[in-house]
Amino acid sequence: MSDADLLARRFEENRPRLRAVAQRMLGSGAEAEDAVQDTWLRLSRADVTGIDNLAGWLTTSVGRVCLDRLRTRTTRPEQPWDTAGPEPDSTEGGPVDPEREAMLAESVGRALLVVLDTLAPTERFVFVLHDMFAVSFEEIAAVVDRTPAAVRQIASRARRRVHQDGTVGETDPARQRRVVEAFLAASREGRFDDLVSLLDPHVVMRADPVAVGLGSAAETRGSAAIAGFFNGRAQGAVPAYVDGLPGAVVQIGREARLTLSFIVTDRIIGIEVVADPAQLATLEVTSAEAQRR
Repeated sequence: MSDADLLARRFEENRPRLRAVAQRMLGSGAEAEDAVQDTWLRLSRADVTGIDNLAGWLTTSVGRVCLDRLRTRTTRPEQPWDTAGPEPDSTEGGPVDPEREAMLAESVGRALLVVLDTLAPTERFVFVLHDMFAVSFEEIAAVVDRTPAAVRQIASRARRRVHQDGTVGETDPARQRRVVEAFLAASREGRFDDLVSLLDPHVVMRADPVAVGLGSAAETRGSAAIAGFFNGRAQGAVPAYVDGLPGAVVQIGREARLTLSFIVTDRIIGIEVVADPAQLATLEVTSAEAQRR
């Protein structure tokens, strides 16, 4: 198999995920397919020898393509929502990809897309890539030319708007909270299999330099590795919301020393560990009990 054929095969393996990103960003099946094709063109022209994480590169690239498209929408009227039924697939007349169609049907509710459409392009880009696909704030910051701290604030603002609209499904805070509470309980009780079942197979955990000094790895990938890290831990972690995300906080007295933020769709797809005092001071940490009142 030639290098070009291998690259095309790897792209096709990532196509369902890329189309899901584009669908959430653009709200249109036809536009999503166009954005995915544009991403393929970018990949085919890129120097792939410098790409360490192809899946991550593709996710960020399709997001960038979609962001450009959202920004140009201000110069032309948007297409009205089709309330009669789901949008037709853009590969009309061609073979249907069952996996892609299943992902599209289960992952993108119309109510969610309508709410996302109220966000500014940068807010939508940050929310979709981080809160739905666990792309790091550092990677997103490089695309939107902001600092990671500024991107975190954008995500928090977008998150509040989405939740205030009462959208249910993958962004439902109550369901996310239940998943996280089950994860923390399984961690404390050392139930490894339960931890694995609550984690997406491709889950990623990122820790800041201070947390790394306390024993975390800067980045850990995979459900087994992360379940192994948490197995028997989280003894001092108190359930909390961290910038609107379900999570936990470790406190000494009333001072937060470490926070865990969980990104949850069907299962946990991302975990962020923050222990840097300067960063902790910028986070809005609310106890889960207070949030329920």
